[in-house]
Amino acid sequence: MNPLERKSLLGLASLYAFRMIGLFMLLPVLSLYSNQYSGSSTILVGVALGIYGLTQGLFQIPLGFLSDRFGRKPIIFIGMIIFFFGSILAAMSDSMWGLIAGRALQGVGAVASTIMALLSDLTTEQSRTKAMAFIGASIGVSFAISLVAGPILADLWGLAGLFWLTGVLSLLGISILLFIVPSPTVMKKNAESQPVPEMFNRLLKNQELLRLNYGIAVLHFAQMAIWISVPLILEQAFSFSREDHWIIYLAILGLSFVCMLPFILLAEAKQKIKLVLVSAILLLALGEFILGASLDNYINFLLGLFIFFMAFNLLEATLPSLVSKLAPPGSKGTAIGIYSSSQFLGAFLGGISGGIVVHNFGYSAIFLLAGFFTIIWVYLAATMMKPLHLKTLTVQLTSKDVIEVEDYISTVPGVCDVVVIAEEKIAYFKIDMDRFCPESMEKKIGRKTYF
Repeated sequence: MNPLERKSLLGLASLYAFRMIGLFMLLPVLSLYSNQYSGSSTILVGVALGIYGLTQGLFQIPLGFLSDRFGRKPIIFIGMIIFFFGSILAAMSDSMWGLIAGRALQGVGAVASTIMALLSDLTTEQSRTKAMAFIGASIGVSFAISLVAGPILADLWGLAGLFWLTGVLSLLGISILLFIVPSPTVMKKNAESQPVPEMFNRLLKNQELLRLNYGIAVLHFAQMAIWISVPLILEQAFSFSREDHWIIYLAILGLSFVCMLPFILLAEAKQKIKLVLVSAILLLALGEFILGASLDNYINFLLGLFIFFMAFNLLEATLPSLVSKLAPPGSKGTAIGIYSSSQFLGAFLGGISGGIVVHNFGYSAIFLLAGFFTIIWVYLAATMMKPLHLKTLTVQLTSKDVIEVEDYISTVPGVCDVVVIAEEKIAYFKIDMDRFCPESMEKKIGRKTYF
């Protein structure tokens, strides 16, 4: 990476992290402190947790399209301002409906995909994969920090204090956007990192991608649903003081991160990604069923929580890679957009369903419901095609280039699919790396090509 790319990456990763820390800190404490708000009920706690996912899912892709027309930084700025006012509205509320309104407004500032598009504008093709991975790692670190900091800060300041802090962090993010993140001289219409409207119909019929979209929805359904129950179970059933919950989360998250690393290495280095995926989903279901059956045994309950988070973190790291591998060439950005919307919809449904199920049937029922949906996912993952070792090769076309799709697929070993965006003078080649012959590709196109 050159200095400009490093500056861009650090700035955008910090902006992303500040935003996510404010959101994640609420998860382990909302159900514990909700009785401070008038009209509180288990159902409304679920709505408050899930409503952010609904508005985020609804506004993320439209804001991405607006950024193509009006610029990345202006749309991110507007989104962060909306997020700031949502945080302030929630901080000043004394009723559950006011808190829900604040959370919904936070979600309207859905700029995650626009941040990724800006990162694409500011990085070269060769640096983009590393940059995207760095952003993903920053989200994971933000999640871990939040689960530890949330219980500590909520004990000191209450929920209102967390929302005020979220507002301050959003202002810091805006400052980074204005004063640190460079402004791109050219906005790149990069179909590998941004949604393209013309691709939606094709991808919504892709059975392999639909399996992954279902999976990420179930994963975040389960995560949002359990946050309605886990903090209350730790405090009420096992007498763990709420201000000490961070110790449990720190130990479980730290151990789960360490234990998942060998599986990630096995998936990528040994090309065992399907085996790891199915195993992780089975572990997720096992963790959910152990949690549901261990409300009177804290050792088993903590074991179930460890298994759940190990599987959750492993799947969070694995699924985006699979989406990238299975997306048709030139449609990665659109596939990720649909995938992310599925994630937010799952979080919304998890919050809503979790509140209703716990209110009517008790804590065990929500773990069993999540386990049921996860078992369906096991079947879908086990029957999916084995992913090939695929990469996307992007080639900038010249006026002399004539790309005949079937000709490349039949004559260049390893070329599985080709999409040509004529107006952008770009061709995307989906390459099976185990069969690819670079020399044949270079001979066919008449020049060297680079991933």
